[in-house]
Amino acid sequence: MSTTVPKTTDPSGSQQAREIRESVVVRFAGDSGDGMQMTGSQFTIETALAGLDLTTFPDYPAEIRAPVGTTFGVSAFQIHFGSVDVKTAGDEVDVLIAMNPAALKVSLANLSLGGTIVADTGSFSERNLLKAGYDANPLEDDTLAPYQVIPLDITRLTMSAVEGFGLSKKEALRCRNMWALGLMLWMYDRDLTATTAWLTKKFASRETLAQSNNAALIAGHAYGETAELSGNLVGYRVKDADLPPGQYRTITGTEAIVWGLVSGLRSAGLERLVFGSYPITPASPVLHALAKMRELGVYTFQAEDEIAAICSAIGASYGGALGVTSSSGPGIALKTEAIGLAVSVELPLVILNVQRAGPSTGLPTKTEQSDLFQAVYGRNGDTPVAVLAAATSIDCFDVAREAVRLATKYMTPVILLSDGYLANAAEPWLIPDLDALEDWPARQRTDPEGFQPFEHDPETLARPWAVPGTPGLMHRIGGIEKEQGSGHISYDSANHQAMTDLRVAKIANIANDIPEQDVALGDRTGTLALVGWGSTFGPINKAVEQARERGQSVSHIHLRYLNPFPANLASLLDGFEKILVPEMNAGQLVTMLRSRYLVPAKGLNKVTGQPFKISDVASAIDAALE
Repeated sequence: MSTTVPKTTDPSGSQQAREIRESVVVRFAGDSGDGMQMTGSQFTIETALAGLDLTTFPDYPAEIRAPVGTTFGVSAFQIHFGSVDVKTAGDEVDVLIAMNPAALKVSLANLSLGGTIVADTGSFSERNLLKAGYDANPLEDDTLAPYQVIPLDITRLTMSAVEGFGLSKKEALRCRNMWALGLMLWMYDRDLTATTAWLTKKFASRETLAQSNNAALIAGHAYGETAELSGNLVGYRVKDADLPPGQYRTITGTEAIVWGLVSGLRSAGLERLVFGSYPITPASPVLHALAKMRELGVYTFQAEDEIAAICSAIGASYGGALGVTSSSGPGIALKTEAIGLAVSVELPLVILNVQRAGPSTGLPTKTEQSDLFQAVYGRNGDTPVAVLAAATSIDCFDVAREAVRLATKYMTPVILLSDGYLANAAEPWLIPDLDALEDWPARQRTDPEGFQPFEHDPETLARPWAVPGTPGLMHRIGGIEKEQGSGHISYDSANHQAMTDLRVAKIANIANDIPEQDVALGDRTGTLALVGWGSTFGPINKAVEQARERGQSVSHIHLRYLNPFPANLASLLDGFEKILVPEMNAGQLVTMLRSRYLVPAKGLNKVTGQPFKISDVASAIDAALE
C-alpha cells in the first residue's frame, strides 16, 4: 500500500515528493567480493536508527571462492522494514539492487511483479552475461518487461566520484557498494550520519579509503536527489513503527545467544564461562563474539578438532565453570561420544547447534532444520539430553539463558538449536534491564558430610556439583557405568538398569519445570493447528494471522522445548481436528508428534536451503481446510 504526500523539505533543504509505504523489502545482490553484506548491514543500522521494525536475511554463497561473475558466487542481503510488525524477511522483493548479471539471474524470481530493479549497466558486459547464463542482455530485450528497471552505470559513476583520491582501479571499483548504498538511503529517506562515521572509523588507518568511500556514498545519495527532481526516480517514506519505549539495538541470533550465555552465567552466580570450539560454518561467529568478552569472565579455546573442543568444555564444567561448546550438524556428529560422556558423568554443558543444510558438507551457508533427530536421539545407548530451540533472533537471548538454567540445575547437557537463518538475521532488540532478570544460583557442594558423588537430589535427580580441590569431596568420574551413590565402576546389571532409568527420568522431570504450552496465535481449540519450532516462527505466525483475518479456524503453536515436550502438549493438540507441521527438513517433528501422541499430524516440508515464505504456509493452510 502506498500514498503520495505533498512535497516536503528534508534537512538539506531540497523539495521532495515521497510515497508513504507501510513496509518495504530491499535486496542487495552482487558478487561475493562486492560488499553486499557490509552494504546491507549499514542500511539496516540506518533503518533501525530511523525507528522502524525490521528483519534481515543475509544470503551467502555456498562456494568459498566461486569464479567471479558466476551465479555460484552471488552474495545477497535482504531487509524487510516497516511501520507494521515485521516477522519475516519478506516473501517478495520490492527493490532489487543487481550489481552484475549473475545477481539479477539469481534474485529475479524473488522480485514482485512491478518491482524495481536498479542494475549496474557497467557490469553487464558480454563476458559477464555469458558467465551468468544469459544469451542476450536482459536490460535490452523484453525479459524485464514486468518490472520497473532503472539502468545506471554505477561503475562509471563511482569511478567519477572517487577519481581525485589516487586509488587503483581495483580499489575504486570496491566503492561501488557505497554508491549503491547512498542511492538507497536517499530513496528511503535515510540519514548518512551513522554510515559516514562508520566508514571514517573503519578506514582510520587509511584516510584515503575513508574519504573515497564517503565520496561514493554521498555521490549516490546526491544522484538520487537530482534524478528525482527530473522525474527519473521516486523516493519513499516509511512511517515509524509503534515500538515500546526503551533503548534498542539491532541484534543477530548469534549475538543474542552470546549475550544470553553471559547473562545466564551471571544469573547462575558462576565466575567463568569456558567456551571450547572448532570453526565451522555457520557457528564460527559465536567463537568470534565470545572471544571479545574476557572481561566478563569468558574464556575461549579454539581446539584442534571437534572432540577436543567439547572435551575441554566438559573438563571446564568438572572444574566448576560453565562449559559451552558449539558447532553445526557435521561437528555435532563428531562430538557425539563426548556428549554421552557428559550425560554419564552428569555435568552441566551447553551445546549450540547452528544448523545448516546437509547431509555431510551439504550446503554450508544455507539454512535447514534437519538436526532435530540428531539432537534428541543421535547418541549410542539411552542418552537423553534436554533440547531447546529458538524461534527468532531476539528469542535466542532468552533461550540461551534457559539452557544455562536447565544445565546447571539438572546437571545435564542441554542442546540449543539455532540455524543459519537465525544466526545471521537481525532484528531490533529492546535491551533488557539485567538487574530485573531472574537469578538461579547454581549449587556447588562444599559440605563433605555424607558426600556421595552420585547421590541424586530427590526433586531434580541432579547429582552434587563437587569442584575438584574442595576439602573432603575427592571423587573420580569416567565413561564406564557408575554405581549409584558411590560412583565406583559397576558392571552390575540391576545397577545399570537403575542408572539408565534415572537418566531418563531426570530429563523427563524437566517437563515439570517449564511453562505449559500455549498457542502463539489463535484459539486453544479449533479446526487446524500449525505446530512449528525454530526459525519457522515468522512465516507460520504471519500466515495464521492472515488466515484468521479471513475467518478461518486456524491457530499457531510454537515449541521451544523439544525434549522433553511441555507436560500439557498432548491435551492441547487434542483440541484440534487437524495438525500441520511446517519444518525445514523431511519430516522430523511431525514424526515425533505422531509417535509420542498418536495424533494425525501432517508435514509441510521444505529443504531448499531458503526459509519458508508466508505464501508457502498460506497455501498449505487453504489446502488443509478444503
